[in-house]
Amino acid sequence: MNFFRNCGSYLSSIMFLSVLFFFGCAQKKQGSLSQIVAGVDSLVGNPDYLSTPFATAGDRVYMIGSQNGQFPDLGWHVTGEMGGIWDHPIKLLDGFTAAILVDNKFYCLSDATTFINFPFANKHIFELTELGIRVERLQFVPDGKEAVVVEYTFHNKGNAEKIIEFEWTAFTDLRPTWLGERTNMIDATDKIVWDETQKTWMANDSLNPWFVTAGAPLASSSFGKTSSCDYQPAGKGAKASMIYAITIPPDGSVSLPITIAGSYQSPENLKATYTDVQENAEKYLVAKKVRFEALANRTKLTIPDKALQKAFEWVKYNTDWLIRDVPEVGRGLSAGLPDYPWWFGVDNEYTLQGAIATGRVDLVLSTVELIHSLSEKTNGNGRILHEVSTNGTVFNPGNINETPQFASLIWQVYQWTGNRKFLEKYYPTVKKGLKWLLEENDKDENLLPDGFGMMEIHGMNSEMVDVAVYTQKAFADAAEMALILGEVEVAKRYKLVADQLHTKINTDFWVPEYNSFADFIGTREQALYLLDDAIIRADTLKKPWAVAELKATRKKIQILAPGQKQGFVLHHNWVVNTPMEMGVADTEKALIALKTGSQFVNPYGMFVTGIDRDESAGKDVSSFAKGKKIFSYTGAVMTLPTGVQAIAENNYGHPDEALGYLKRITRSFGYALPGSIYEVSPDYGMMTQAWNLYSFAVPIVRQFFGIQPRAFEKTIRIQPQIPTSWQEASLENVLVGDNELSIQFEVKNGQRQITLSQTKPDWKMHLAFPKGKYTQWELDGKPVKPAVEGDFEVLELTGSKMVVRVK
Repeated sequence: MNFFRNCGSYLSSIMFLSVLFFFGCAQKKQGSLSQIVAGVDSLVGNPDYLSTPFATAGDRVYMIGSQNGQFPDLGWHVTGEMGGIWDHPIKLLDGFTAAILVDNKFYCLSDATTFINFPFANKHIFELTELGIRVERLQFVPDGKEAVVVEYTFHNKGNAEKIIEFEWTAFTDLRPTWLGERTNMIDATDKIVWDETQKTWMANDSLNPWFVTAGAPLASSSFGKTSSCDYQPAGKGAKASMIYAITIPPDGSVSLPITIAGSYQSPENLKATYTDVQENAEKYLVAKKVRFEALANRTKLTIPDKALQKAFEWVKYNTDWLIRDVPEVGRGLSAGLPDYPWWFGVDNEYTLQGAIATGRVDLVLSTVELIHSLSEKTNGNGRILHEVSTNGTVFNPGNINETPQFASLIWQVYQWTGNRKFLEKYYPTVKKGLKWLLEENDKDENLLPDGFGMMEIHGMNSEMVDVAVYTQKAFADAAEMALILGEVEVAKRYKLVADQLHTKINTDFWVPEYNSFADFIGTREQALYLLDDAIIRADTLKKPWAVAELKATRKKIQILAPGQKQGFVLHHNWVVNTPMEMGVADTEKALIALKTGSQFVNPYGMFVTGIDRDESAGKDVSSFAKGKKIFSYTGAVMTLPTGVQAIAENNYGHPDEALGYLKRITRSFGYALPGSIYEVSPDYGMMTQAWNLYSFAVPIVRQFFGIQPRAFEKTIRIQPQIPTSWQEASLENVLVGDNELSIQFEVKNGQRQITLSQTKPDWKMHLAFPKGKYTQWELDGKPVKPAVEGDFEVLELTGSKMVVRVK
């Protein structure tokens, strides 16, 4: 892969000029791209957050700037460099400036009054009152292209013709991604060459085959290397400025689309991309619009709570924004923007469960393959990696929880798709991973692997509760896989381990005096080490209740025998709720623990670390980001823990409580970025986060609507538990295997009516309700009697459309 090595001085100025012929200056009649997005669902940003980030996303390229139209240095993974325009594994531009020149005076377009987000594009509006001109800047990234299109539309609000000069300046920064140095991607100074004949420019990194260019169908009247606007980004980039002469008719408008293209391979690739996108921008925008309409209609939710309905729809869009496609490495979901635009094992093990439930089979398959192939290349023993940059460099070969969670993901995907080849392909890695899990990480052979799980707190690497829970689920799921593939004895062995872990979780991890499962099992010495740090943390955050509790706990721990292992509750970390998330907790303990967990919330959801909560249980709805100078998750409320709690409540028959947690997450929808939910509620960390899809899709699709597929058997169990406030609810076009399912619920005349339809009438649907919940059942207007299966009454159905009434 040629972008992973230092290539020396790649092109001379002569070579630059030889490839610049393709940038013609011919003008092409073109309609406004804004006309294509007219009428598309859009959301207007909060004016108080115009200085915060937005993203214009594509699978090859994305652009990050501020909602006010600027491109400040932002991000911390590569300090100040996570914004701008990225074509992973390289960056193209730090950003650009734009200005209008009238009567020798420049007006910089750097202070937008309005930001509008569309599912697949966005727009900034600049009001130049003094000139009687409104400028709209619309941008989108074509699917599969290393380019972004930025269209400026100049509106003349007066009744006389206006002649202006428009200056557009690009600030190049052709540099490598995070960890680029590990593959010898060494950043050097950018060089720009201008072709006076063709009236355009090209830049490349002086040591690497990394290129960027920009231009418009209208020929620029002049070129320069300065900007009239005050913008000085960090880095080794250069400036390239073009000026266009524009005449705006009275009470009319003129549009100027600018295409920015990049390549990390060759000038020929750059040429092809630039020409293609400039000539076909309208076609590509229409195609993207159609594709997003299909996303909206897949797993389409209609409920009385319109805020939650809107959030669910946009979370599906957000997921698409995070697709990173680097053909030399792979295609898959990244974790979040702006600082995690690469791939993670665990993030995808959560997110892809939501993706498969919302019909993104293509994305699920490619992401699983990406994570699997990189894990095998790095580890080769079934261990699943944690984090890998877009140049293929693995930063962390894997935390302990990621390996069992991968096993459960494979089982979940198989149930939804029925794809036996998929199961056969990844099952050997599941087996290797479970072997590695216990043979390499369980020194005392008690079936509880030691090591870091989801909590990245220094020292929390003993026997963690989430690792134990996900290990139990993995062995239970692997037993099912083994049976399907004819490995009966292996299935028995896996089930035995799962059963033993089930018992251990409900005994060894249960701490009655705290009405909670333990954060971890460890020795007195391990607990005291963590406890001292926890006291400092709670005292620093001014949480006196937590300090008092922790000091009391220390007294109890100090009298324990040295080396004695037991479960400890110190931090009240969110992972203590994973036994309920996976349905492993015994019902009696689960109900107690869920009540305990409900104390560690604020209006936006669950605290990551419970001792960070306010004594008032968090009534503050203000910004979390305000005033923070150093990036830290301390004190954070996050969407994943809140989604986990919603799933946990549903597992024990509490849909109203589960809905309450989803409402908490929804409070931060659009708080800072319209159409998105931040990683840390309501406005901190990543401005869009992949695992939000898990937090919405699993509770809604698999639990409220109760869709539990076994596509390999052509059966779907429908075990709904609709919140009591939803008198009407529907979920349409749910993809299961090659079948599409739609479910509609409504309360009529004291009866609950369930309408089920599917495109494969020969598939069996098993409608299940708890035994005794309803005494009267009707199918298509005729009384029927369901079968009793354990704690449920189940009605077997086949056909294209069935109407069931229960009372």
